[in-house]
Amino acid sequence: QVQLVESGGGLVQAGGSLRLSCVASGRTLSNYVLGWFRQAPGKEREFVAAIRRSDYLTYYADFVKGRFTISRDNAKNTVYLQTNTLKPEDTAVYYCAAGSSWPLNPVDYWGQGTQVTVSS
Repeated sequence: QVQLVESGGGLVQAGGSLRLSCVASGRTLSNYVLGWFRQAPGKEREFVAAIRRSDYLTYYADFVKGRFTISRDNAKNTVYLQTNTLKPEDTAVYYCAAGSSWPLNPVDYWGQGTQVTVSS
């Protein structure tokens, strides 16, 4: 079993930035991919970004390329999502995710989510 705990969400004005963090614990994460999804009100959950543990390979959804950056600290079992130039349409609950497949399809474990609200 893997537990994922997110933090760092909040309210920010358009154009602002937030850094989301997710600490993973539980069974060994040596082969796990970590990443982020988001779900806006009334919409389906969608993939945002993923990062591989072994070589730090990253993969992004097209709508965040150039604005969001995913990184991880394997020693701390932590994955980060730096979100820049935020837009109101980025408002959503952001979920940390872990899985053994690349790039996180399917997801094996989910965090509880952290709310990001971007005001115009």
